Amino acid sequence: MDLDTWRAGGRIFLYRGLEVLYRDEGDGPALLCIHGFPSASWDWHKLWPALTARFRVIAPDMLGFGLSAKPIHYAYSLRDQADLHEALLTTLGVASVDVLAHDYGDSVAQELLARQRERRDGLRLRSVCFLNGGLFPECHRPRPAQTLLRSPLGPLLARLISERRFAAGFAEVFGPHTRPSPDELHTVWLLNREHDGLRVAPKLIRYLDERRQQRQRWVEALQHSPVPLRFVNGAEDPVSGRHMADRYREIVPAPDVVLLEGIGHYPQLEAPQRVLDAFLPFVATASR
Repeated sequence: MDLDTWRAGGRIFLYRGLEVLYRDEGDGPALLCIHGFPSASWDWHKLWPALTARFRVIAPDMLGFGLSAKPIHYAYSLRDQADLHEALLTTLGVASVDVLAHDYGDSVAQELLARQRERRDGLRLRSVCFLNGGLFPECHRPRPAQTLLRSPLGPLLARLISERRFAAGFAEVFGPHTRPSPDELHTVWLLNREHDGLRVAPKLIRYLDERRQQRQRWVEALQHSPVPLRFVNGAEDPVSGRHMADRYREIVPAPDVVLLEGIGHYPQLEAPQRVLDAFLPFVATASR
């Protein structure tokens, strides 16, 4: 699905007075899709027909991402993004959801899991399926560009990065035989350029520090989860691939891991049918 079509199907939700674009489509149990860094809800477009045939699928672009607002002076944090998702679901009258999360979105989902453990009311998660992401910060292997964005040179890098350099770095995290097409790379570039979005990347990248700060609480949320979990992992991902799945098996009791050989950091774009084959049977049994 091209970006113009994706945008046309979106709606606007105001969070702290800022415009958040989200998609809300389909009938059935509510499914919340939480995207990663540095992309947006468009990441789910290859799964969208199959998911919306079975679920009411809700997928926002988080603040600082995609087609949503990207204020330069905003205090971006993963916990605030979790607040955003809770506020959106409350506005939509949704009290319980299954969750499909990726990358940055994995940490948002961990925060939502931790909240469910800590309180008796509020949003109820029925199940959570993670795709590649830094569930354990000690195993996360940031790319050189991410390291530079976190440095004092970050604002300068954000101003100088070209589409060619951005596309080359983005493609490197895919599997060797499942690289994105030029059109897909251009779409992700446009999503980042929307609202002059690259300028907020040095602020967004501080999520790597927040992961370390919240590590114990978020890992305990996995170890003592009140709901079924599954980790679907593209094994060839240099950032959070096979090594992250191995760590998951070490730390999480009765680990449910599906390893996708030959696939990199973006399983939902690289191997959408294999993701559906792993996700749909899990959610059918886990959350009912």
